[in-house]
Amino acid sequence: MNWIEAVGYLGTALTIAATAMSTMIPLRIISLCASCVVVTYGILIGSMPVVLTECIQIPFNAYRLWEMVRLIRQTEIASSGDLTHEWLAPFGTKRRFRAGQTVFHKGDAADELFYVENGVFLIPEVGIEVGKGGIVGELGLLSPGNTRTASLVCLQAGSALRISYSEVKQLYYQNPEFGFYFLKLTSERLFQSAKGGERIAAGDAI
Repeated sequence: MNWIEAVGYLGTALTIAATAMSTMIPLRIISLCASCVVVTYGILIGSMPVVLTECIQIPFNAYRLWEMVRLIRQTEIASSGDLTHEWLAPFGTKRRFRAGQTVFHKGDAADELFYVENGVFLIPEVGIEVGKGGIVGELGLLSPGNTRTASLVCLQAGSALRISYSEVKQLYYQNPEFGFYFLKLTSERLFQSAKGGERIAAGDAI
């Protein structure tokens, strides 16, 4: 076996190793290394189809790696301090709401959460207002049958980013850091709901 064949076998080994990876960031890194080695091998043996195939894959893997690294960094910042959600913006679709509009009702089917860009929204069942930078609608992902656990009404006209649960699940399964962040977010909302319910019960008692 000469050194050119050795380069080819190395590329094959790295490609197999990338396929065996269960987490996304190591997979992308090894895939990039494999592509670079295979490109080198393709040039050495004069096979342009091999070179072209790997050159097409390199930008895709590099972009996905950059997305994952950026997400992890932003998530670590968010989970170590205030629950800032601006890093979700690239994953959402903007929707505008007018004052008095009901975004969803308790018991509705749930398949999305919302990140509030501006305006004020109310969860009437517990008396919680959600303003700029807040996330609402995430508990539907965890509820039995994926139904809304409360309603949401727009108090002051504004806009919010719609983020589908399929996108949330993809981020959750691919990134343990995001899973931790999502757990922290839902726990905070449950505590808010419990406190809001206590306040309403106290008001009814009076």
